Amino acid sequence: MMGIEESKILNPPVSDRDHTQGPETAQITLVQYGNYECPHCRRIHSVMQARQRRLGERLRFVFRHLPTPAHAHSQLAAEAAEAAAAQGKFWEMHDYLFEQPYEVLNEEHFVQAAEAIGLDVERFKRDLREHIYADHVKEDFDSGMLSGVNGTPTFFVNGVRHDDPWDFYSVVEAAEKPLAVKIRSLAQDFTSLAAAGSLVLLFNTILALVWANSPIGESYFRLWETQLAVTLGSFTFSEHLLGWVNDGLMVIFFFVVGLEIKREVLTGELASPKKAALPIAGALGGMIAPAIIYTAFNYGGPAMPGWGIPMATDIAFTLGVLALLGARAPLPLKIFFAALAIADDLGAVLVIALFYTSDISFVALGVAAIFFIMLIFLNRIRVYSAIPYVLLGIGMWAAFVVSGVHPTIAGVLVAMTIPARSPINIRPLLVQAQSVVDDFEVPEEWRDTIDSRRQATIQTLETITNKMQSPARRLEHQLNNLSIFFILPIFALANAGVHLDLSAASNLASPVSLGIILGLFIGKPLGVTLICLTIIKLGLAELPSGVTWRHFISSTFLAGIGFTMSLFIAGAAFPDNPALLNTAKLAIFTASILAGLIGSLLVYLNSSVPKTTAQGKVVAATS
Repeated sequence: MMGIEESKILNPPVSDRDHTQGPETAQITLVQYGNYECPHCRRIHSVMQARQRRLGERLRFVFRHLPTPAHAHSQLAAEAAEAAAAQGKFWEMHDYLFEQPYEVLNEEHFVQAAEAIGLDVERFKRDLREHIYADHVKEDFDSGMLSGVNGTPTFFVNGVRHDDPWDFYSVVEAAEKPLAVKIRSLAQDFTSLAAAGSLVLLFNTILALVWANSPIGESYFRLWETQLAVTLGSFTFSEHLLGWVNDGLMVIFFFVVGLEIKREVLTGELASPKKAALPIAGALGGMIAPAIIYTAFNYGGPAMPGWGIPMATDIAFTLGVLALLGARAPLPLKIFFAALAIADDLGAVLVIALFYTSDISFVALGVAAIFFIMLIFLNRIRVYSAIPYVLLGIGMWAAFVVSGVHPTIAGVLVAMTIPARSPINIRPLLVQAQSVVDDFEVPEEWRDTIDSRRQATIQTLETITNKMQSPARRLEHQLNNLSIFFILPIFALANAGVHLDLSAASNLASPVSLGIILGLFIGKPLGVTLICLTIIKLGLAELPSGVTWRHFISSTFLAGIGFTMSLFIAGAAFPDNPALLNTAKLAIFTASILAGLIGSLLVYLNSSVPKTTAQGKVVAATS
């Protein structure tokens, strides 16, 4: 949810500078990023040739270089292929390098290849020695980075990265896309968009507002006031539907937030003091300044408990807006905001835990502590199954419900206990996976038959890959879409329904409204900017690479999109005051819309967008 989606679009598209086989009018254009020292590329080479023979004129094949540090001679090998291309024999060199049984390539092998395919060897050696074609190789590498390639081989089918299996039918299916595949593809493309969650959230917000203010508006409020009870023996827990959403369903959202916080602290943008300094400072400034502004308007009044409302940033909406801005929002800026929002979420969790609680039952808290200790014990003895954590987590959540501390805190605490490490030694698993694949040999006449042995092999590989992935990362991946496309939209539908009339509009001038609107729209960007500027001037941090102060200050207005988290805190601040809660909700909507629109406009006007030349080179262009 917090992470940044890499592009799936080939950038730049295939052009005259590329090496191609097959007609330009072919139905399928298959682009491969690879290098001549990559063992996986070497294994797939014969498969690619068979695929070309089978598809014939229906396929245009394109090869782009992606040398990597892990393959020491891959850069020079790519230059050798380009030197051969200068003499009209790229594909001859390409096939020769892949087909020879070299374990490690070197310059002597390249010269042997040049002699074997009939090149002018002296010219070839001079081109290698002077690195004549290094720039061309770098252009391929840069295009791979722009296209979200992170390893070799990576394939693009008709301009879209192919993340499905590499078998013949999967590639053809991806290109031809029958109706069922098109529907599935559209759904996958939509859910992969960083902005998609924001669009679903926005739709449900509008739906809630329209429903609450329609002729059947009473049904909206009656629905969420419906009582739902769970009975276990003599124990009965009864709560209205809105409470189940806010105190139950949102626990899963906070669980995912906890997993993301843990990941960032262990391996991400919060993993070291130097990397964490700027986003943590920005989050602190973005929480303190709005709280001060709100308090200035409401000190001593009945709305004072709402001081935490303007402190929050809605990460789904903020990153969604940045995604819609595309190349005008540089990737380092998006990464900074993801880290800032995670730090902001951590702050919000602490505020909810410390300040938005009812009368505390220390007995219930003690029971919750016992569950927490048991969860930590599971982590320490390396229990990787999710079921024990789920069962103990439900017990801890129930204890928090009784304790008076907001039960969503249970979600974060459970997430902290989920193992974030893979098995200590994954080499045996890798060896096992390789042996399963290598041993999977059947006679030719059986290769297209799905038999029990094939199914057993697939099941074994699935088990191995699950073992190799940490439980925390696996759960985060599995629950991310559930959180974005179900839990948050249901929360918005349940909480965004506000009755709008002239009296509601007049409330925008009330102290609580002014505190929230000015806190989010002015306090957020002001706090983030001032504290970040201070620590940068002190030499404790630096701006993200490629981000100017114009970029940075413009984007800080987007942090004022409080929405989901602000609504959540508003519900905790005014649980028994519907009038203040409705006023706060309207103010949150107003401030979030202002912050989103003004922030988007400023980022758009103060950013540059990259362009590509006709030759496919990426150049910078100012707005």
